[in-house]
Amino acid sequence: MYDHKKLYELVESRRDQLLVLCSDLIRIPSVNPPGDVEEIVSYIAKFLETRDILCRVVRPVESAPNIIAELGDPSSGKKLILNGHCDVVPVGNLDKWDFDPFSGEIRDGKIHGRGASDMKCGLAGLLFAMGLLADEKISLQGQIILTVVPDEEVSGPWGTKWLVESGTIKGDAALIAEPTGYFNCEIGQKGCCWIKLKAYGEPAHGSLAPYTGGNAIDRLLKVLQHIHKIRDIVPRYDEDTARLMEESRLMAKRLLKAPGAQHVLNHCTVNIGKINGGTKVNMVPDYAEAEIDVRLPLGVSCEMVEEMLLMIISESCIDGIKYEFGWKSEPNGTDQKAAIVEAVAQNVRRVWGETLNRTYQWASSDARFFRYAGIPTLQYGPANLEGIHAYNETVNVQDVVNATKIYTGAIVDYLNS
Repeated sequence: MYDHKKLYELVESRRDQLLVLCSDLIRIPSVNPPGDVEEIVSYIAKFLETRDILCRVVRPVESAPNIIAELGDPSSGKKLILNGHCDVVPVGNLDKWDFDPFSGEIRDGKIHGRGASDMKCGLAGLLFAMGLLADEKISLQGQIILTVVPDEEVSGPWGTKWLVESGTIKGDAALIAEPTGYFNCEIGQKGCCWIKLKAYGEPAHGSLAPYTGGNAIDRLLKVLQHIHKIRDIVPRYDEDTARLMEESRLMAKRLLKAPGAQHVLNHCTVNIGKINGGTKVNMVPDYAEAEIDVRLPLGVSCEMVEEMLLMIISESCIDGIKYEFGWKSEPNGTDQKAAIVEAVAQNVRRVWGETLNRTYQWASSDARFFRYAGIPTLQYGPANLEGIHAYNETVNVQDVVNATKIYTGAIVDYLNS
């Protein structure tokens, strides 16, 4: 039988090594786009190899290196997938940063730099936990499968999506180190429909409008003025989901500063993100299009969104309107009492003395690919949420150290239960 206290003490005794790993990962630029992750993949592979962890790099295409590392006995027990992405979003305007976004500097109890929260320090925690278990030869009644992917920040097809859908990796549960905060984990997330709405008209000289021709922009706008009715779709879910949804809304209200923003969790959101149309100012346009981002809460399907869209078009009484879907993903979730969720919750209680909140996410991530494959999945990782995808990204040192303790304990708990 293993001793949780001893596992935590091992992490604490090596915290300086953990923090060096965090800083090193941040110092390696892996901005996506453009998505050049070769240097950081090489660094991670060497880290694993120095701990005698079986590791390989798999490339579905040349520009997309995925790391797969394995530890434990593949012939018996369960398989636990640990997942993280090594790419980060662009830094934007450097003048808006108070520090070098690739410094990895540690001061005032925080680690500074792009990817500190999303999610290089969470990834470092997974790597370090796996390395510690290998170094200490902790007995595992099953197998850890670590996957480090190159393209999560661009919803790419050659990372987690490919690994799961191609059957390259399989597991009984998955733990992703995406940023959630120490007291919170994510067990469900919204889906997405990207709609391209197209309007067709008849060209004519602009001086004769509206008596000749058919203005495609006018037609498009008459539909767009009703497109927000998609928000009125009523989700359908059971009592347990309804209760967790309300808890998630309360958490969102606490974390999101915009008044009313908690409503995004149990309603569709509709964002008209792009409009194009017309050829020349003195011509009646014969074509216009709009691109619309719709996010779907649990209890709403892409089919329900399409039904509402068809009703909106019909009620607008406008000819010449067509549509097509781009990216589509269904809302997805994991049972709040799944074994991997309980394993993380137990270790959060031991390390932080806190009850873990199990909530739904208003965005989406690679977790959906595991869930679509029937693999119970949760996200848990250290984070200062205000810096994610923004300027001056940081994470608290103690959050990273404690998250690594929790990862180590949860891995052993899940596999040896």
